[in-house]
Amino acid sequence: MSSTVRSGFIDKVKAHLELLDPVTWISVFPCLAGGVMASGAMQPSVHDYLLLLALFILYGPLGTGFSQSVNDYYDLELDRVNEPSRPIPSGRITEKEALWNWSVVLLVALVLSTWLSIDIGGQRGMVFAGTMLTGLFVGYIYSAPPLKLKKNIFLSAPAVGLSYGFITYLSANALFSEIRPEVIGLAGLNFFMAMALIMMNDFKSKEGDAKGGMKSLTVMIGSKNTFLVAFIIIDVVFASFAILAWSWGFHVLMYFILASLAVNIIIQVPIYSDPKNSVSFMQNAVDDGFGNTIGKSDVHEHNAFLRFILVNNLLFLTNQLFAAGLIGIKYM
Repeated sequence: MSSTVRSGFIDKVKAHLELLDPVTWISVFPCLAGGVMASGAMQPSVHDYLLLLALFILYGPLGTGFSQSVNDYYDLELDRVNEPSRPIPSGRITEKEALWNWSVVLLVALVLSTWLSIDIGGQRGMVFAGTMLTGLFVGYIYSAPPLKLKKNIFLSAPAVGLSYGFITYLSANALFSEIRPEVIGLAGLNFFMAMALIMMNDFKSKEGDAKGGMKSLTVMIGSKNTFLVAFIIIDVVFASFAILAWSWGFHVLMYFILASLAVNIIIQVPIYSDPKNSVSFMQNAVDDGFGNTIGKSDVHEHNAFLRFILVNNLLFLTNQLFAAGLIGIKYM
């Protein structure tokens, strides 16, 4: 194989991988880890470690990757405006190749989820299969016509909350044990947190969404009001989390959650007042290269959101994992 052909092949593989948007895979991992921890039933065996690896592959590269690939395939015209450097609008992958991309990933996801469901067996196996099939179905109709849930925030936000925040917890729990009642509470909190975050993530595509007739919250009520709605949901989630922690007997954790809520509010107020200049406390980290991790944006509101999400997710997920660990200890 000549160097030119080899280089072309490598570039094509990279483009296919980019279509699966690897950075988004990470978003489901904390929920999967929390669901497993809360089961309190995973054993330090080769079998269980392989199940855990399969779970992360199924919901990361396959499940999340499938939804991202489908999204790029059906959003070609929007991406020509919002993200022209993506694989399809940039010409690095043809539409036919993109179709093959998500079709193959879907097939592999179905085979792997079927195998895991059979290995689990019984009612738990049915729960696992049902959650995964639901995730794949919602991941498809989120972007694909005629439903295209993402066209309206009142459909897209719940779809994201269900796929990324709710079924991931239940599926991971079902992999090792019966569904713990507390896990339903944690999954519900993640459902609403994911809804709030996706509302603000739409800041980056406000221009293209408006031209394409997409009814994002930002397009309908403006950026400042979107911040307000999202921040209220997030704060209610933290407050509800504190109440649940107290009801479960995790009193010390409740105080940490309330402290996290206070930190969030301190950050939210200046962002709401002035998205352009209120995130200056993060600028040195961004300039030093950390921005490659948390992201950069030319849209001031989206730039502020990216920096807020770093603090918010660190606080929320840390408390969630502690809660999941305490729940798991309870059932061991």
